[in-house]
Amino acid sequence: MLRIGDKQELEIVKKVDFGVYLAESRDAQERVLLPKKEVEAGMDCGSRVTAFLYKDSLDRPIATLREPLLTLGRTALLKVKDVTKIGAFLDWGLEKDLLLPFHEQTAKVYPGDECVAALYLDKSGRLCATMKVYPYLSKNSPYQIEDQVRGRVYELSGNFGAFVAVDDRYSGLIPKHEVTDALRVGTIVRARVTGVKEDGKLDLSIREKAYLQMEDDAEDILQVIDEYDGVLPFDDKASPEVIKREFGLSKNAFKRAVGRLMKQGRVEIRDGKIRKLQAHRS
Repeated sequence: MLRIGDKQELEIVKKVDFGVYLAESRDAQERVLLPKKEVEAGMDCGSRVTAFLYKDSLDRPIATLREPLLTLGRTALLKVKDVTKIGAFLDWGLEKDLLLPFHEQTAKVYPGDECVAALYLDKSGRLCATMKVYPYLSKNSPYQIEDQVRGRVYELSGNFGAFVAVDDRYSGLIPKHEVTDALRVGTIVRARVTGVKEDGKLDLSIREKAYLQMEDDAEDILQVIDEYDGVLPFDDKASPEVIKREFGLSKNAFKRAVGRLMKQGRVEIRDGKIRKLQAHRS
């Protein structure tokens, strides 16, 4: 059986002026054309070649000896070549660019962008790309807790957080309480592995361990207080939404950092406000 979207070892069963026909065996009924421009010297009937099968601009099955950047069910980082009324077209190393339909995009893309994509067959048997790569990412990463990894955000969820393709191939998640406006689809992140689930998916954090992160958070809070002329118009009892909006921190992280600043004598809480102490005004 010829498999569109995959590489196969096939036999040359017939030569014609415009190329050669490939099949699983000489007696097989299913055949696919390898165009003449790709036929190499020494190829003859009976020769076996490894070819990738896809569809040409007329939607006909065709073979190529070129190496695609993506095969069926796999993921890869591809560049956007063009955007049209039906979707975006991605460069995947073949003559015919790969369609990324609008409904398969997790964020709007533009020419020159790079996105993690998977290859699938749509209902009409056409090869297409999707940015919804969660089901296609590998779960057998080599990483363990506390390892540092690099990944790319491919989807954002208000319920779960930021989905990350670690090394553009492994499944990872940054929890929603760490997600800020700075994280968008396509953002490259460096993260720490905080957990490895039974199914192999990675839990990630873009923050340091609490005792290390607290120092940075404290300095960021001081900068914001300075922007309020030394008096923050709310204290550590503010709602998580307000804290998230102003600092990009969870309420617990905010309270830890404020507590540290108070112990250092750099701020005080009075009348429902956080005040920077005069001795430490910049």
